[in-house]
Amino acid sequence: MRRAVAVRLSALLAAGALTAATGVALSTTTAFAAAAGVTGYATQNGGTTGGAGGQTVRATTGTAIHQALCSRASSSTPITIQVEGTINHGNTAKVSGSSCNTAAGVIELKQISNVTIVGVGNGAVFDQLGIHIRESRNIIIQNVTVRNVKKSGSPTSNGGDAIGMESGVRNVWVDHVTLEASGGESEGYDGLFDMKDNTQYVTLSYSILRNSGRGGLIGSSESDTSNGYVTFHHNLYENIDSRAPLLRGGIAHMYNNHYKRLNESGINSRAGARAKVDNNYFEDSKDVLGTFYTDAAGYWQVSGNVFDNVTWSSRSGDHNPAGPNPTSNTSVSIPYGFTLDGANCVPNVVAQTAGANKGLKVSDGSCTPQSPDPTDPGPTDPGEPTDPGPTDPPAGTNLSLGAGADGSSKASGTSYGNVVDGNTGTYWSPSGSTGSVSVKWGSATTVSKVNIRLASGSGTIGAYRLLNHDTGAVLASGSGAGTVSFSPASLKKITLEITNASGTPRIAEFETYAS
Repeated sequence: MRRAVAVRLSALLAAGALTAATGVALSTTTAFAAAAGVTGYATQNGGTTGGAGGQTVRATTGTAIHQALCSRASSSTPITIQVEGTINHGNTAKVSGSSCNTAAGVIELKQISNVTIVGVGNGAVFDQLGIHIRESRNIIIQNVTVRNVKKSGSPTSNGGDAIGMESGVRNVWVDHVTLEASGGESEGYDGLFDMKDNTQYVTLSYSILRNSGRGGLIGSSESDTSNGYVTFHHNLYENIDSRAPLLRGGIAHMYNNHYKRLNESGINSRAGARAKVDNNYFEDSKDVLGTFYTDAAGYWQVSGNVFDNVTWSSRSGDHNPAGPNPTSNTSVSIPYGFTLDGANCVPNVVAQTAGANKGLKVSDGSCTPQSPDPTDPGPTDPGEPTDPGPTDPPAGTNLSLGAGADGSSKASGTSYGNVVDGNTGTYWSPSGSTGSVSVKWGSATTVSKVNIRLASGSGTIGAYRLLNHDTGAVLASGSGAGTVSFSPASLKKITLEITNASGTPRIAEFETYAS
């Protein structure tokens, strides 16, 4: 076992909790437009969509977050929870209900699915309060800060993990978050981002992990090797003693991360684990890759990394660094597409994109940060619903005719199939003003253009996204009805996600075309 090492901080972060009202503040609000879309292993195993297509609510306390989960029709009813303000022990109580399993003193995402938690407005800070994901799937956490979560001392939360996942968790995307502590184990802190007990298909992207003894782990012991398929990209690890991450068994892909001041060790691949390590920038650090504190070897495939002022220890006993000239000792096949930034520009790109409250900026693979759609557009008043009438369809064959259809909850008397029947007199409507409807095929079909026709009496679409349902990628976004073109995509299912509307939209036809 590795001895406990307290991280040496140049300045401790202030741990003082901000006071907030203890009452529940929960209200419906405008919809959330996500960043460019889920990436990495979270796109596999059916993809990760979180609360897409469900109700969007606003919460300013931890109790309100729990109340939102417990107010759903079922534990799998999609919901997006927009969070603003400071969430702490004083405003986070247990809430009971058939669609939730919550606890006081921690944000509990337990035995549930199809949930997005996103920081909006002036930001969301989970102060000394961890987020616990257990026996759950299809979860998105975005644009929040989690700080100073302790496993000992006072107050304690979530076993000391900022974000912890365990017990059969599947498909989690954590994006643009800031996870930070104020020391190591001797100061009462544990991991910033931990996965154990059969947790799979996770992506951590555009995030900051800093000032902690332990960055995170995949697998709680040498026998806990059922975890894996985890992607880490465009993250900043700064002032971390070890576990960046610790990987026991399974597969992980680390690309375009900036590792700065890893004080004892970095990526620790052990117990048969395989790490693909591409185009990362390691700076002012020690033993950034290898198998450490065990004689159970792990493996790695390395390519394109920069080692800037990295020191390497000699190999001895259970300490086996990969350097000073790291070479691959395995190969790892990655099932999803990804575009690499050059390693030399990673510090600059990550500085502009990683962490909460950075505007959800992402990289386009050419070292140039890009701004996505706004995350909190605020209420709009588009006026009275209009009847836009039919639009001229694109040339070619409407691929939706004869295809299947499904979607989120539909209004009474409407049908998903009405959007693919070629009849503008029939339509699908969501159960409220927002929702999603999909066209699907039995085999991959190339689509590059969509035409949305509204039926007579329809409400106005204020904002929408077109999603490649197979991968979660955003193909296009906009407002209103009509024709939209995008880069050709081969897919089995395409989804129209209505995120803002005036009145109830009536989608008469969801037409798809190859060109």
